[in-house]
Amino acid sequence: MDRDGAELGTVHFIQDKGAAIIDFSIAGLRSGEHAIHLHTTGLCEAPEFVSAGGHLNPSGATHGSLSEGGKHLGDLPNIEIPGTGSLAQQIVIDGDPASIQSAIFDEDGTSVVIHADRDDYMTDPAGNAGPRIACAVLNPAS
Repeated sequence: MDRDGAELGTVHFIQDKGAAIIDFSIAGLRSGEHAIHLHTTGLCEAPEFVSAGGHLNPSGATHGSLSEGGKHLGDLPNIEIPGTGSLAQQIVIDGDPASIQSAIFDEDGTSVVIHADRDDYMTDPAGNAGPRIACAVLNPAS
């Protein structure tokens, strides 16, 4: 959903061929590069999505693939929204799929949050990515 509560698309977790995958399809976002992160709580309350909590970081690592400690579980690569405002994409998450699934589907769930700007892959805690502009609760694919 966006900051006005409008639905933007779907997002699912897939475990396939030994890989953990975030599969999503969205429409209605501003074109350009945006940060996308996994957040600790499966709750999306507009307009600021503070209810989603911080980044999903069970290892306590610093933020970003360019930081000295490397990335944590909640760090995903930036997405590029084309001029149409629509994107369907899959993101493979590094690590053991069973451990990832366990961390994502814990007691309070996990959300996927899209930010207004790109992630610089370094600045802690959120990559200097700007405000949260979209949020979805992550569910297993059926």
